[in-house]
Amino acid sequence: MSNNLVTVIYLFSGALFILSLGGLSQQETARRGNLFGLVGMGLALGAAVLSGQVTGLAALGVAAVPAVAIGGVLAARVEMTSMPQLVAVLHSFVGAAAVFVGLASYLHPHAGLSGAERLVHDVEIYVGVGVGAVTFTGSIVAFLKLQGTLSGAPLLLPGRHALNLALLAVTVWLGARFVGAGSVDEGQQWLVAATAVTGGLGVHLVMAIGGADMPVVVSMLNSYSGWAAAAAGFMLGNDLLIITGALVGSSGAILSHIMCKGMNRSLANVILGGFGTPAKGAAAAVTGTHQELAVAEATTTLRGAQSVVIVPGYGMAVAHAQHTLSEIVKLLRERGATVRFAIHPVAGRLPGHMNVLLAEAKVPYDIVKEMDEINEDLERTDVVLVIGANDIVNPSAIDDPHSAIAGMPVLEVWKAKKVIVMKRSMGSGYAGVDNPLFVKPNAWMLFGDAKKVADQVLTGLRS
Repeated sequence: MSNNLVTVIYLFSGALFILSLGGLSQQETARRGNLFGLVGMGLALGAAVLSGQVTGLAALGVAAVPAVAIGGVLAARVEMTSMPQLVAVLHSFVGAAAVFVGLASYLHPHAGLSGAERLVHDVEIYVGVGVGAVTFTGSIVAFLKLQGTLSGAPLLLPGRHALNLALLAVTVWLGARFVGAGSVDEGQQWLVAATAVTGGLGVHLVMAIGGADMPVVVSMLNSYSGWAAAAAGFMLGNDLLIITGALVGSSGAILSHIMCKGMNRSLANVILGGFGTPAKGAAAAVTGTHQELAVAEATTTLRGAQSVVIVPGYGMAVAHAQHTLSEIVKLLRERGATVRFAIHPVAGRLPGHMNVLLAEAKVPYDIVKEMDEINEDLERTDVVLVIGANDIVNPSAIDDPHSAIAGMPVLEVWKAKKVIVMKRSMGSGYAGVDNPLFVKPNAWMLFGDAKKVADQVLTGLRS
């Protein structure tokens, strides 16, 4: 295949990737966006193989065929509640690939490169390996936190920011020694040392992050993986990989900015660690007694409501209650009630987590509203049903300046006429902050497994 034809295919694939990102920005076009991405990647891989850029096709087939089979099986079997862990693992693969590509590129003879060209190539390798190592180790730590193997609490070492700066300074120093190495063996030693240092930096950055922050962490690691892929593209001289990595990196950064805005944090808080840590000062104690509601009473309340807003959270995902909830919504709408969903930007453990679950349950897209679209309507709502959500409906974010989530935009559900909170217990959310909503005079607790309780409510509505 000629180089001109390969270039045309790469350009077409890049256009498909851009269309894919555009499609994924809306629920209605997400499937089409996925299709564009699949076609673009298939064309890119085919062009790379047929162009002669890939040698050792037999070895490639031996590696690729089992990998495709394993990836397909895992993707088909993974539960939606475990999707954040899967995404974190996939990010770690991209980081590891960038590290290996960098090491292989350095050990490969630099034919025809000398002077400034050789310097630029070595800098590309060093940056790619560093970003890849941070992405790899950071993603592994994120996976372990999401899985529950590691505690979600932040690891706040004394002088952690000074430690980050020290690791960064060591990385720069090792880079200077690497590009000035007198031999490949010496340069390899400096490169391996830099890989270890930047890998440690990735571990510390993510370990220092805690609280209700996982959506931001996942989106930030997505950005890191994109820049690692772009760096690998520079090392391999592959224009499409550079374009793809830049698209993923920039879109991940934009998504991270959106997530940070939803948490009232700056992007620097996420990158430097310590995000989600408690504010200075003692938070106000939650006083009062909660009110409990039986399933029959909740069913009667929903049956008589003219306007209902449902706020889903991670608890809904864990209980797999979205399908039953979809049936409840269908019955209420058939009875003439106005029913909408209110989605907080960081609900769940992954950006768009709730949207995907509701789409899976075939909830109409037009009744799924973002926080900014629906917050003003909550005071005119008869009933708000909170299912498995906690931090995103916590009044402390607005009322208590010393709260760990102070300043975080939340869904102001307590302004509704009545609030029903479906939870297993009175326990705090992922941020570890007590919720005054539970003792508000217009709030009632409906305890139990979200799926079982939702099934009982659905049975009551049908009867």
